[in-house]
Amino acid sequence: MPRRPAPWQDRHMKISADLRAFSERLGHEFSRPELLRRALTHGSIASTTRPDNQRLEFLGDRVLGLTIAEALFSADRAATEGQLAPRYNALVKGETCAAIAREIGLGEVLKLGRSEMMSGGRRKEALLADAMEAVIAAVYLDAGFETARGVVLGLWSDRLANVETDARDAKTALQEWAQAQGMSPPRYVQIARTGPDHAPEFQITVRLDDGREASASGKGTKRSIEQAAATAMLEQIERTP
Repeated sequence: MPRRPAPWQDRHMKISADLRAFSERLGHEFSRPELLRRALTHGSIASTTRPDNQRLEFLGDRVLGLTIAEALFSADRAATEGQLAPRYNALVKGETCAAIAREIGLGEVLKLGRSEMMSGGRRKEALLADAMEAVIAAVYLDAGFETARGVVLGLWSDRLANVETDARDAKTALQEWAQAQGMSPPRYVQIARTGPDHAPEFQITVRLDDGREASASGKGTKRSIEQAAATAMLEQIERTP
């Protein structure tokens, strides 16, 4: 009579090798692998039998927000709300979520429709950020808040340690740099706005007098995307003064 696999072996048999490798990079072994599969399923390939990750994205955003807010609050008991807010925004913004998604190879395991895949969906900032939040929700539903908190703190640890640098007001820094070069203040141009009113997505380009441009896109307020564009411009300036 065939020997029945041990429970842990049975769990591993239900998850593909690429998802198992991703779980290791994430730092969590799923007891319910279907949650991870859903978190990695984009709307372009979703169906009635394979739901997309949008509901998980909604939940994961809140789990991430509470974890980061608590970590910042505990790390600096003397900080005012005005000091905590920019640190928080720097850590939960779409660009940060997307960067962490790239670090753990999330794009490699995303389940996309053919058209989205052909248009470079695995590299798109907004798509990666949304999926990262969905994965956090999947961990939360699989093992509870403390486990999800541990995963977030592990992935965000370096950024939490350097949050003062990341939280600097990029628009102010860029304006000061431009003025020091004898230029006019940077100009921010809204290239596009999509999505519903309650969750708009912006594409913003910042332009300098010397012809340089940098862009950013994603969900959030218009100002937050302008800040992201300013950050991109500052990084460009650092590479090519």
